[in-house]
Amino acid sequence: MSLLAIDNVSKTYGRTRALKGASLTVARGEVHALMGENGAGKSTLIKILAGVVAPDTMEMTVDGRPVALRGAQDAFDLGFRFIHQELNVVAHLSVAENMAMGKPCPRRFGVAVDWPALNAQAHAALDRLGVGHIDPRTKIGRLSAGDQMLVSIAGALSATGEGARLFVMDEPTASLTGDECDKLFAVIETLKSEGASVLYVSHRMNEVMAICDTVTVYRDGRHVATKPVSETGKDQIIRFMTGRDVADAFPPRTTPVGERVVCRVDDVSTEVLCGIDFALREGEILGIGGLANAGQSELLQMLLGLGTRRSGRVEIASAPGLADPSDPWTHGVAYVPRERRREGLMLARPITDNVVLPHLTALSRAGTIAHRRRERALTAEMGGVVRLKSDGLAQPVYQLSGGNQQKVVFARAVGAAPRLLLLDEPTRGVDVGAKFDIYTLIRELSGQGCSVVLTSSELTELIGLCDRILILLDGRQSEIVATDGLTSADLLGRFYDEAHGGHAAA
Repeated sequence: MSLLAIDNVSKTYGRTRALKGASLTVARGEVHALMGENGAGKSTLIKILAGVVAPDTMEMTVDGRPVALRGAQDAFDLGFRFIHQELNVVAHLSVAENMAMGKPCPRRFGVAVDWPALNAQAHAALDRLGVGHIDPRTKIGRLSAGDQMLVSIAGALSATGEGARLFVMDEPTASLTGDECDKLFAVIETLKSEGASVLYVSHRMNEVMAICDTVTVYRDGRHVATKPVSETGKDQIIRFMTGRDVADAFPPRTTPVGERVVCRVDDVSTEVLCGIDFALREGEILGIGGLANAGQSELLQMLLGLGTRRSGRVEIASAPGLADPSDPWTHGVAYVPRERRREGLMLARPITDNVVLPHLTALSRAGTIAHRRRERALTAEMGGVVRLKSDGLAQPVYQLSGGNQQKVVFARAVGAAPRLLLLDEPTRGVDVGAKFDIYTLIRELSGQGCSVVLTSSELTELIGLCDRILILLDGRQSEIVATDGLTSADLLGRFYDEAHGGHAAA
């Protein structure tokens, strides 16, 4: 008998039909993948299961019994637990406090919070996930994004003794390192052996093929297929998702890298970085690689003029490097941050407002009066460049899928034809179709002479897109390697191996 069966699920937002009679069946004790392009309806289905969004229509059974979801408490009472892709933490509270939100706290004499017991509970949950290095008393805002995700996962898993039987995981590994992913997969296997089910939403095909028993694919809000993973393959899943064949490769370089140096960094050190030294040529794509938290984001922020430079020199287009966060746009430098929702978007504002924000002076009349027609024209043009899908330029960004939200950030970045583009995990949390669109855009910009510096936790992405890769070891530049003939295994080995250092070529 199935644990969860839903049928005829429909949901409409204004003119957008997010779900159109979709269905899903999850068996007891299985890991069930839910896949689809951004905008396929996966996130809407998760919100419905969580009880935070009411469907227009839905028939739902749990253990064969018809049930109705009237709110989040009903979902919790049914044993549903959720791990969301977008981190929802209260930065000024401790790890233990964040893990306890929405659950009863241990108390002394029924009144005061029993802090030692609360911290002990959190520590036990973290230990179960194999991340005992995180102190439950630490303010969660001080942790890296990866550790914050581990805390969220541990918090959900700690509820296993409270009737939890279905864990819904939405891109849980997006912020995790390889070792952290392995720990999560081991816990998933334990949950499965205990009879719990996992609904696993991910764009990482290798993960799905490795840990899932069954895969369901949605496209345009409809159920397309459900198959045992053992009876399908990557190419078939991609065809189910997109309705077409998508090249599982990177667009090739069609124009050579130029000779002119666009960005020069001479032996720069900051509070985090040490000995950063390279010259970036016109149209070149330079990857920044290393283990998690090796300084990748900090290197991009240094190029933006953020933080304190202790030594060294930065030149952009033969001029001194940026000294203030307001400088980049006027110097032809654009930036796509790692956390698009938190750092890159005004979610409640329309697409147009998000795209034109840094270009208002150039688009305005006399530099002071807004020119709405020009703003709409630029947004429409850039939306076409990045292949943005929406219901119109006035649509609020929060209504877009994750991949299309990322395309809005890209549209803003390329709106002024930058000469230097800084990309921090540019394809994080986007589907295979949107990912290939982004790869194509990056390659096209490079072919037009735009130089690119990008970070990525995906080794194949670094090798497939970049001309060279700068490798960081704990904030120190180890070497710069060409990607011709480079394998993922060799690149990963260089992230660990100090012996490769000392051969950097600027």
